[in-house]
Amino acid sequence: VQLQASGGGLVQAGGSLRLSCAASGRTFGNLGWLRQVRGKAREFVAAIKWNGGSTRYAESVKGRFTISKDTAKNTVYLQMSSLKPEDTAVYYCAARNTAIIWSYLHDQQQYDYWGQGTLVTVSS
Repeated sequence: VQLQASGGGLVQAGGSLRLSCAASGRTFGNLGWLRQVRGKAREFVAAIKWNGGSTRYAESVKGRFTISKDTAKNTVYLQMSSLKPEDTAVYYCAARNTAIIWSYLHDQQQYDYWGQGTLVTVSS
């Protein structure tokens, strides 16, 4: 199983970026994006249920970020708009073998697989 995250970079506040997470090796129940600022705990950003495509977001990104999937490419995307300096973090994609109650996806311990992380820097 492999999760390959990409798309991070430097952007000005108010700008946009799209992160990609290419998944291989098996099918998944949920895929999510979490982010981490150095010295802080990893926090939930968004998640999608592979079958059906329903989504959930952290309050801090709701209305600005959109998680989506391309089933044919086995890839999950995180479209980030109206970026703020406080969005600066290393973003990780993660996956679960099986779908789970949404609230549990805020807990990084609930994920079975992790990508390598991609750095997003938002300048003010």
